[in-house]
Amino acid sequence: MNMTDTSNRAFRTERDSLGEMQVPAEALYGPQTQRAVENFPISGIRFPRRFIHALGTIKKSCARANNQMGWLDQNITDAIARAADEVIAGGLDPEFVLDIFQTGSGTSSNMNTNEVIGSRATAILGSKVHPNDHVNMGQSSNDVIPTAMHVSARVAIHSDLIPALERLRDALLAKAAEFDDVMKSGRTHLMDATPVRLGQEFGGYASQLEHGIRRLRNASEELSELALGGTAVGTGTNAHPDFPPLAIRYISEDTGLVFREADNHFEAQGAKDAFVSASGALNTLAVSLMKIANDIRWLASGPTSGLAEISLPAVQPGSSIMPGKVNPVMSEAMMMVCAQVQGNHTTVTVGGQHGNFELNVMMPVMANAFLQSVSILASACDAFRTRAVDGIKANRDRCRDLLEKNPAIATALNAYIGYDEAAAVAKESAKNFESVRDVVKRRGLLSDDQLEEVMNVRGMTEPGIPGGGAPGGGAG
Repeated sequence: MNMTDTSNRAFRTERDSLGEMQVPAEALYGPQTQRAVENFPISGIRFPRRFIHALGTIKKSCARANNQMGWLDQNITDAIARAADEVIAGGLDPEFVLDIFQTGSGTSSNMNTNEVIGSRATAILGSKVHPNDHVNMGQSSNDVIPTAMHVSARVAIHSDLIPALERLRDALLAKAAEFDDVMKSGRTHLMDATPVRLGQEFGGYASQLEHGIRRLRNASEELSELALGGTAVGTGTNAHPDFPPLAIRYISEDTGLVFREADNHFEAQGAKDAFVSASGALNTLAVSLMKIANDIRWLASGPTSGLAEISLPAVQPGSSIMPGKVNPVMSEAMMMVCAQVQGNHTTVTVGGQHGNFELNVMMPVMANAFLQSVSILASACDAFRTRAVDGIKANRDRCRDLLEKNPAIATALNAYIGYDEAAAVAKESAKNFESVRDVVKRRGLLSDDQLEEVMNVRGMTEPGIPGGGAPGGGAG
């Protein structure tokens, strides 16, 4: 909680539009921040590093733009830029003390930033740098906070999440190649189905991530529109028309990502649809990763009573009472991350519904939920890759044994002996727990040469190869 024992702290007296406030003597922030500290002692959850980084980037870019237009003195601009660089680098993070559960516009955090940068710039310059008149020139909390949401989200996606996804995708592709020769039972409805290759399953997982990366890149493009320049309600009051494109150009230069001014400032501030859409891409990714992690958990189940078609690295003891037990802990950790991300998407979705007239009033919690999702997904992907996927081994004998007893192999007989006769073979195979091959031979349904052609198991995984592409209907 943001509750601190103040009995032995020194304070200084400062004044804002509401009157005097006692502010901790050593703090760089001022009275408006202190009021918010006292108003919102709710969770102790503060804005993530990426968001603070974005706020510093925005303030530096705005100062440079105002200077270029001749509105801000060069010395003040330089001092603001130096102070903002300290914010960007993380050196002033302890000064960003506010709870994410605060005013829905994020005004408290915008003023926290203005006061901290103003205080540091004043110390650097040796004369007063005003948090509102100088640091916040041409801006409003109502366009700064949505801008920080988009900048921080987009930078986090490109710098943290996509690289982690690419690494995991490549690891899965490597396993797909390694396991390409491993024939095994397919499963639909959790029941035995026609054969697949273990490599095909892992290739499917890699493709899910490739699609997820593509969705994130598309979502990121939506986030490239920035609300900066709309000021209080989208009309741009107190901001020169040349200010937004100049400031946004500097933001693009500093982040290495291309941003542009919003086509419509009323949409950019009154709605958060692009943010909700991007969160949807994260939610879809969480669904994909949940499926992948859960499949791998089931494939490794056992070792004697489950599928046991693969083995996972033993990264820690699995039980405090059962000796030798090893659990699929990395899959479980990933699945919990995915559950959290899906919950965060609900938060973002509900927050997006509260764009009341000219301003959304749930931006801080939306920003935190989104950035947490990006952060934990990126970290989970790297941990899952290095502690699980890289060390997966195929249990080839187990895969072969289960496949030979899989009655669904009889599907390959459809074009040779008909569906009804093939169904009888499948039932007899399952009843006696013997291979389809043995049943066909015993019943004299095919010659040895015909049987070899039909029972080309790899061919069943590759349409067009004998035994795999014979016409015939079926339902899963």
